[in-house]
Amino acid sequence: MFELFVAGRYLRAKRKQAVISVITVISVLGVAAGVMALIIALAVNNGFRGTFQRSLLGATAHINVLEKQVDQGIPEWRSLTAKIAQIPRVTGAAATLYGSVFLSGPLQPAGCVLKGIDPQSPTQRADVLKVLRSGSLDALEGDLPGIILGSKLAQETGMRLNSHIQVISPQGEMTPFGFRPAYFRMKVVGIFESGFYDLDKTWAFTSLKQAQRVMSLPDVVNSIEIKVSDLDAAPEIAREVERLAGPKLAALPWTEQNRQILGAMRLERTVAILTIGLIQMVAALNILISLIMMVMEKQRDIAILMSMGTRRDQVRRIFLYQGLLIGVIGASLGLILGYGLCYLGDRYRWISLDEAVYSIAYVPFETRWVDGLWVAGLAIAVSVLATLYPARAATRVAPAEALRYE
Repeated sequence: MFELFVAGRYLRAKRKQAVISVITVISVLGVAAGVMALIIALAVNNGFRGTFQRSLLGATAHINVLEKQVDQGIPEWRSLTAKIAQIPRVTGAAATLYGSVFLSGPLQPAGCVLKGIDPQSPTQRADVLKVLRSGSLDALEGDLPGIILGSKLAQETGMRLNSHIQVISPQGEMTPFGFRPAYFRMKVVGIFESGFYDLDKTWAFTSLKQAQRVMSLPDVVNSIEIKVSDLDAAPEIAREVERLAGPKLAALPWTEQNRQILGAMRLERTVAILTIGLIQMVAALNILISLIMMVMEKQRDIAILMSMGTRRDQVRRIFLYQGLLIGVIGASLGLILGYGLCYLGDRYRWISLDEAVYSIAYVPFETRWVDGLWVAGLAIAVSVLATLYPARAATRVAPAEALRYE
């Protein structure tokens, strides 16, 4: 195509004014830097969100049925669990019992959340086996009550597999002097590691019957955990569950339970897009300036082309194609650098984190090809828009005036 050929020659040609070439290179690098930075920022955001979902939701419920006002638990939990399991898109439902206890180990005591589960429930069995690193789930119901500790919790208390630990429950026996803590001897039958620091440091599993005994409760539970086939549909399914459960119970989807962290991730994504978008604006200004200067420098060439029969719309397209070439070259370079750095950063875990603060050990990079499409498309569109005024100015060149003194 004639216009594209001339546009390419103009970009590659040596110019009398070297500053125009420098600005053109800066424009290309500006587009590349903006695309690269946005790809990396989106990959980090996607990585944190993806790791959060895989680690946390792999070990916890998508929907939790809880009491609206904490009372004596959910007594008719067996029939309710069976009804919930029949709801469309619900892949599993199981009753659980949570409570805070203290663990007394050889190194130091530690507080934790003790979760009572049914080892025979397919849903809970699959969840625990997915993160179990050593030991056996079936050993929870042995001669001596079993307990499965998070890896960080076991490390903190100094417990190892098959060792014995003392569990102290604040909901103990009632005496004339008030409640007295209850002490239970349990065997560590497993160590789990979910990859999510808070879970690995503060959670422990035992059988539902043993949890009821530790917390001095009858045959009740305080939560029914639900797994669904579509995470995005969890809020809708939660409303169906809540209608079935009755007025005393609430169904909280994972989006509601983790609203703060999800909101922070959405805000981070928005701020990153807006902030890095300024780089694209700077690149667009560079393109605008370089093409305006090029139009001023190439007035004689434009006049010669127009005197030889080149139409004004063809002249306009020459400069539009220059902006398009700058955008395509810059976007391509940015995509290559962005995706390449994300791949290496995730593979070799370049950026380490404090697990106690961020819950994961390193910055995860999770790239998506869809992000590359819209980021590159946006960069190219901004580059083309920046050429509209210079292209229009080029069509106003009067051949007779430009060649009068030649």
